[in-house]
Amino acid sequence: MKKILLIDGHSILNRAFYGLPDLTNYEGLHTNAVLGFLNIIFKIMDEEKPDHMCVAFDVHEPTFRHLKYSAYKGTRKPMPEELREQVPLMKEVLTAMHVTIVEKGGYEADDIIGTISRMAERNGYATVIVSGDRDLLQLATDTILVRIPKTKASGTTIENYYAKDVVEAYGVTPVQFIDMKGLMGDTSDNIPGVPGIGEKTAAKLMIEYGSMENILDHLDTVKPPRVQKNLTENMDLAVMSKDLATIKLDCELDISLDEMTIESLFNDDSYKIFKRLGFNSLLKKFGTVTETAEIDPVITLLETTEQIDGFLADKMKNIDKIGLYPIWKDGTLFGLSAAISDKEVYILSNLNGMEHDRLTENIVSATRNGMQIDILDLKEALSVFPFDESDTKVHDIGVAAYLLNPMEDVYSYDAVARDYLGATLPSEKELVGKDELNLFSFANETFQKLFAYKALIPYLVGDLLMEHLEKQEMFTLYNEIEMPTVYTLYDMEHRGIRVDRKALDDYSVKLQSRIDDLHTDIIGYAGKEFNINSPKQLGVILFEDMGLSGGKKTKTGYSTSVDVLEKIKNDHPIIPAILEYRQLTKLNSTYAQGLTAYISEDGRIHGTFNQTITATGRISSTDPNLQNIPMKLELGRLIRKAFIPEDGYVFVDADYSQIELRVLAHLSGDQVMQNAFLNHVDIHATTASEVFDVPIDQVTSLQRRNAKAVNFGIVYGISAFGLSEDLGISRKEAADYIEKYFATYKNIKSFLDRQVEEAKADGVVRTMFGRIRPVPELRSSNFMTRSFGERVAMNSPIQGTAADIIKIAMFRVNMELKKRGLKSRLILQIHDELLVETAKDEIDIVKEIMEKEMMGAADMAVPLEIGISEGDNWYDAK
Repeated sequence: MKKILLIDGHSILNRAFYGLPDLTNYEGLHTNAVLGFLNIIFKIMDEEKPDHMCVAFDVHEPTFRHLKYSAYKGTRKPMPEELREQVPLMKEVLTAMHVTIVEKGGYEADDIIGTISRMAERNGYATVIVSGDRDLLQLATDTILVRIPKTKASGTTIENYYAKDVVEAYGVTPVQFIDMKGLMGDTSDNIPGVPGIGEKTAAKLMIEYGSMENILDHLDTVKPPRVQKNLTENMDLAVMSKDLATIKLDCELDISLDEMTIESLFNDDSYKIFKRLGFNSLLKKFGTVTETAEIDPVITLLETTEQIDGFLADKMKNIDKIGLYPIWKDGTLFGLSAAISDKEVYILSNLNGMEHDRLTENIVSATRNGMQIDILDLKEALSVFPFDESDTKVHDIGVAAYLLNPMEDVYSYDAVARDYLGATLPSEKELVGKDELNLFSFANETFQKLFAYKALIPYLVGDLLMEHLEKQEMFTLYNEIEMPTVYTLYDMEHRGIRVDRKALDDYSVKLQSRIDDLHTDIIGYAGKEFNINSPKQLGVILFEDMGLSGGKKTKTGYSTSVDVLEKIKNDHPIIPAILEYRQLTKLNSTYAQGLTAYISEDGRIHGTFNQTITATGRISSTDPNLQNIPMKLELGRLIRKAFIPEDGYVFVDADYSQIELRVLAHLSGDQVMQNAFLNHVDIHATTASEVFDVPIDQVTSLQRRNAKAVNFGIVYGISAFGLSEDLGISRKEAADYIEKYFATYKNIKSFLDRQVEEAKADGVVRTMFGRIRPVPELRSSNFMTRSFGERVAMNSPIQGTAADIIKIAMFRVNMELKKRGLKSRLILQIHDELLVETAKDEIDIVKEIMEKEMMGAADMAVPLEIGISEGDNWYDAK
């Protein structure tokens, strides 16, 4: 038997929109409804295996129901803009999948589905209707199944209704369901129904009388009298409501069932749009990726010394630019791919040591003679090619793409090709999956294609990205800040930081001792043994057994998140004990024990510094993350004792003082705040004096702490509610603090407001050095999302400028140390802090360099100040 799947387009899209969190692609298009829609449909298709399908949509014009009752659907709220923009996008996706879309003016999607369902039934089809609207239950028969999905972030559940299931659930047949709707009305569609008759009364009447007509014919027997009276007075309204609720089964549709045959859902067009929308989880449905016609390089494999010599002598001689990709793994150079035109890619394989050196010398020499080199990831390539900061013809395509759109997740060759060439390429994972690189990979056509793409795409987009940077007024930022940062980060990764393995072990023992004490205390407070690491068991102990307030019940039990516990940490000593226990167990597993896995044979950790991760421009670190070591607890800070310098060296550590507040003072032009910094007055004490209306010399430590929270809270766009939570005060007190703050620093309020207005107008905010940060959240119809966008607009210029300054300072310090031929070397950047492994006979000169380069990194209206110290380990140096 043939089977047809009929989808209620707007209904399922609406369900999906509210069932998934907001998602956007690289263009800023909202995509959650489309993704949710596809997930629902693919789930049902897997279960039903239909061979025909169509999706029906409403048309934005009056239907025959509006002509009968002008207020029909008149109370519906307008569609959120984030959902509205996904309707045409959904149709574009369906069209690419060759799915039939049916819509017709004057009719609703329900009517179209009703008509096609009866057409299919007459032709012997099994029919499955998918809708979130229970109105369609009236269409259920013995062969027509109505499926109603319920979508949540955790997944989709589906209710199934044949005719018998409708009777079982509602006590009425599908046809009687129409009469029932006419009696009780429908607030979502603004169908009036009969006043005073709800679902229970309507169901009771239908069970007793069988139809609305029979009810109206026997009004004198209807009970109770109130219902009889309402029916008598509203007979016309009841009949009209039933008419409005009845789905039309005979629409004039110029379409046949044969046109709805499912064919090639997963084709080149749908693959492209799935890639464009970032639906990577769905790409596996396409199976093996076929050849992409848009970018189809001619690949030449060079395997012998003679072939490689010929390439260097002939091909490299007369070209202006080249796209490069070093084929590199675990310290071994396997080969190289080089794009020398928009079609030609050469893959050089099986390089031995001599050929490697000769090759790199040729390429570096060519660069210094004017040849442009475009590389997707320059930092990775520096392990092979000894370029340096003077090689201005070398372009990092990943960094350029990051500056142009810092909201992307990755800047891979396929993402860059999609964004700047409009081309859809298979990703590395799609091409080679889990296959690992080895010498035999060069004979594999799929690996060859991967190597070719990684050289060719940078070649194709290099000049284009430089033009875009010029247009966006970010080429100077790219050339003078980001590119030097690439070299500095490579240097720091290459040098690494020495770690005392025994000190880590001793530290772990110390942590475990404190963890054991806390475990004993917590069990003692609870009065019985339980698993402290189980949120479910902990919730029961706190909010049921101990009766503490603040418990929030979820489907899996009480929430015991940090936010929940922080609010009640003063209610019972078990709470601070649990919070400390959690911090220390994570510290022990992630750092005290976890760091040992990262120690190399040279006794040093060579972590990874990421330049293209954060939207604000800040550097992040991974493998391991040294920027996330808990510093609030003294026991957390002690882990820094395990980081030690080379013998004969000390650590010199320099940290910017209140850099974000100084940036705020400069960008806002606020004279009061600028004067405080110019006169070297304690800015937190100054704020406390103004906010709490006390002389500055009488500010208490508590007032200063609260003022500090206000100062930094303002930088992050904090609300009165947020400040009240942070300080444990009433919302009114917090609002008063903020009001007094803005009364003191008048220009700051206008500056922050201006950032929001400019972001709304331009879609982006900029740092002092021109870095952009898109703020798509400001377009949202959701208040919470818009509020977040406003905070982003306020903070990004400040945090981003601070990030730019630390990058400038970082590469200037690094360059100066190298230029002077010093043994000392920059090894770490942690937020606003630089750490130099310093030869003992160079301490004074290193401090002089750090002071000069860090304090002179930016020309601002207020001075940049640093704190600088030295020590025999990172803890003592800090």
